[in-house]
Amino acid sequence: MDSEIQLQLVASGPDPRQRWRTMLLPGQVLNVGRSIDADLPVPWDPHISRLHARLTVSEETVQVQQLPQAGNPIFYRGKESASFKLLQGERFVAGSTAFTLENRGEQQQPRSDLPFEEVQFEPGQLRDIRYRDADQRINVLNHLPEVIRQSQRDSDLYQRLINLILAGVSHAEAVAIVRSDADESSSVLRWDRRRETAGPFRPSSSLVSDALVEHCRSILHVWNTQDQGRENEGYTAVAGLDWAFCTPVRSSGGAAWGLYVAGRLSEPVTAIGGIASVREQLQPDVKFTELVAEIIASVQRVKTLEGRQSRYRQFFPPAILSALGDDFDADLLEPRECDATVMFCDLRGFSQQAEESADDLIGLLERVSLALDVMRTEIHRFGGVTGDFQGDAALGFWGWPFPSREAPGNACRAALAIRQHFDDFRRDPDHPLFNFQMGIGIAHGRAVAGKIGTRDQLKFTVFGPVVNLASRLEGMTKQLRVPVVLDHATAELVEPQLKREEGRLRTLAQILPYGMENSVRVSELLPPVSQRPDLTDELIDSYNAGVEQFIQGDWEAAWTSLHAMPASDRAQDFLSMLITQHNRIAPPDWDGIVRLGSK
Repeated sequence: MDSEIQLQLVASGPDPRQRWRTMLLPGQVLNVGRSIDADLPVPWDPHISRLHARLTVSEETVQVQQLPQAGNPIFYRGKESASFKLLQGERFVAGSTAFTLENRGEQQQPRSDLPFEEVQFEPGQLRDIRYRDADQRINVLNHLPEVIRQSQRDSDLYQRLINLILAGVSHAEAVAIVRSDADESSSVLRWDRRRETAGPFRPSSSLVSDALVEHCRSILHVWNTQDQGRENEGYTAVAGLDWAFCTPVRSSGGAAWGLYVAGRLSEPVTAIGGIASVREQLQPDVKFTELVAEIIASVQRVKTLEGRQSRYRQFFPPAILSALGDDFDADLLEPRECDATVMFCDLRGFSQQAEESADDLIGLLERVSLALDVMRTEIHRFGGVTGDFQGDAALGFWGWPFPSREAPGNACRAALAIRQHFDDFRRDPDHPLFNFQMGIGIAHGRAVAGKIGTRDQLKFTVFGPVVNLASRLEGMTKQLRVPVVLDHATAELVEPQLKREEGRLRTLAQILPYGMENSVRVSELLPPVSQRPDLTDELIDSYNAGVEQFIQGDWEAAWTSLHAMPASDRAQDFLSMLITQHNRIAPPDWDGIVRLGSK
């Protein structure tokens, strides 16, 4: 058997996916051409005529004769040749396709799953193939999306797919869900046969590998059914099945997997004319299976996208999700350095509420969750990313995953919106958050932002001194008696971005936070005059002048400027108390910096 001559012709186009091989038998006369009606069709090559060459097969060689209607020459041994004898191991070229004559019998260990013929189907090649039983197949396809969505486990999905394909491919005797693993071996995830008594079924590993890995397209194998006496039970042909095709499912990520369909012929195939008949008979079945594979891939991509959107929706606003796209580069979410605007938002009155709600902690949790959802909603509405939720506090940041010059302005817009919500809650005694207040700190600077965690447990956060500063600024809101405090970097950037009808700024002091080495000039973010008519722009200008007088050491003038503010404004209390403690005279060593004794 090792020395027996078994001629095989291999056609190879310029694209590695353009390829077929077929077994040749002595006495055959075969036409090669671009037409699908040719005995050996080469549909991918426009430089080959519909009928281009005639091959006459002998025991050890093949006589090649160019046909009169061939528009382009045939090259053999580097020269144009209209007629020649092709020896084993040699090739000829027509158009952009090479045809090689091989002796399959030279293999020292012949494999029982090598096909009599292999047919590779080009993408879109079967588009115009018509179904004879279209109504039945369309009915099967209509049920497919529902089957995929309702399958809770992979095993359920695989069995339902097998049942659908058996219903849609009447020629099929067996169907399997197959996978090509990382070590280049193949696995059968699930299989079934139309007749339960037909025995076990094992797909051809070479067909699975060729279809799923090497060529990534549907491939049909037809075995030489004259040789049914082989004893190797490991291959499809020996399992009472003499044709099979494998179609990849092009889903994103994971191992390559596909649909394997096999069946029997009504009579043995021993000639290429019979192969052509089998090919024509099975083309609608391959087309149907490719449609099934496309629908599976599409539905799975949608499910993957929905799952990803569901996971990411709690962190990202719709605008960022849309900008990332359906199949974005995951590297965009990896931690990297960026200019970030960071917001800390904390609830006021939480400890008191916890004591008062000791017998209703679930109710308290619901109220806190409602407050955090208000923060998250406004952070997202203005394009920010939600980071950690720490108890009764939320972290939001701007400037990642996409840089934005509007980051400081959008952070301030989100802060003003959150403040307005809580102001509204305090005017409604029946609201669950009636007794809650909030404090917000915003800082801008260099930071590292990105994704940390595992595939199943993601977390998006931001690191760096600017984060610590934002937290300290939030803490200062209690001492400075204002809801929203900004650092100087944010104030400088946001002043030209924020319209007067959106919000206003006023300077509060030059402060050295407890435990820090550098002082920072802090400002308050105020709502527009329409929301705080008691604080006119003229009063804000007077207040800013008073703060500058305080910093310069003219505390008597500062006292006068600060006390021009209405009693409803609590920001003046912090500096007024310091001025009063020193009888309106700055200390001899005064450097303009207020040093905080605690966080």
